[in-house]
Amino acid sequence: MAKQDKKIIINQVVLSQVNRQNVDIDKWRSALRSAESITSPKRIALYDLYHDVLLDTHLSSVILKRKTAVLNSQIVFQTDGDPDETIDLQISSPWFTRMISNLIDTIFWGFTVMQFYKEGDWINYDLIPRKHIRPDIGALLKSQTDLTGILYRDGAFPNILEIGQINDLGLLCKAAPWVIYKRNGMGDYAQFAELFGQPIREGIYDSFDDMAREKLKQDMNGMGGSAVFIHPENTQIKLIETTQKSSGSGLYRDMMTFCNAEISKLILGNTLTTEPGDKGARSLGEIHKDVEEQILRQDKKFILDILNYNLSDIFANLGMNTQGGEFIFYEKETIDLKEKALIDLQIASKVPIDDDYWYETYNIPKPENYDELKEEMKASTQPSPPGRGQGEGDPRSKDQDEGAQNKNKFFSFFGEAPR
Repeated sequence: MAKQDKKIIINQVVLSQVNRQNVDIDKWRSALRSAESITSPKRIALYDLYHDVLLDTHLSSVILKRKTAVLNSQIVFQTDGDPDETIDLQISSPWFTRMISNLIDTIFWGFTVMQFYKEGDWINYDLIPRKHIRPDIGALLKSQTDLTGILYRDGAFPNILEIGQINDLGLLCKAAPWVIYKRNGMGDYAQFAELFGQPIREGIYDSFDDMAREKLKQDMNGMGGSAVFIHPENTQIKLIETTQKSSGSGLYRDMMTFCNAEISKLILGNTLTTEPGDKGARSLGEIHKDVEEQILRQDKKFILDILNYNLSDIFANLGMNTQGGEFIFYEKETIDLKEKALIDLQIASKVPIDDDYWYETYNIPKPENYDELKEEMKASTQPSPPGRGQGEGDPRSKDQDEGAQNKNKFFSFFGEAPR
């Protein structure tokens, strides 16, 4: 089925280039006031500012970290517990991964509008430029500066998906001030390094010789970019650097570290999973990791709610039979193999476990002469003669000897002594 151009909403948009300019706190506040206007909210300046602050490496990296945690989790569609191969084929395609990424972006931008359609056997979609959407009235703006546009909630365009709260401006609104402070602090730090990081060259000339002064100035300026001061004899210039601890280069680094920490707490809920702390306590790091995992579970629920509720009718319109089924995240077992081995051995001491389980679980090749080796192992674990240990035929002796041998063999496979 071909794409129907007359009903594709993206074709109504006249795109404009991102307005990149120097930003400061005043411009952020002005953009915020414009976006929060009651009568005529405009997000153009705020979204342009978002594009600019996303150039910050720390902000982009923590956003990528949060998104990657969801994107690396496998989504499957099940009906009565059984997978649906037709829908799973769509799930494994590039458009689905791109869609999940755009859906997560809603958390940072505040609002997302998509239009879905069919291209051949595959589903596809367009992400509508956010600067061309007025969420308060549900209008598509042909030009980003328009005040009114096409109302898309009345069915003018098919298969439209809206995600986000109308007044939500996203986490980037809160992250932007920290990026601006850090960027301006970095500018001051660069100026500090330029002034005090290079030696200062001094030139002295005869106060009555103007030609010597001009020649000295020309020579000094041609020797490089470090600071220069030229003065006549019997005069002096002093550079007085404060010795206060809070006034050195460490002040700028501390400020940028603080801004990065605030950004990490905003996006990830913690700091120790991105940068080491002062004390480096492992227990504290595990607490921070737990907070991050709780946010991940919340993001997964956010995605599943969209897939199972908001997109259900749209998928049905496009030929995906989702009736009676649901999208879920497939949770893989993450227990450490050594810990699992210890647990399995403890269980094996209480209840019988089929030998094939050990071969399959721990990826051990099963020998061709398995039956023969099994008989040899049984013979080697016969009870000790009378007078040694607990006596002939004592079942406790047999169980203990066999259990100890199996445990030693098992942990020798992992290259360590049993616990």
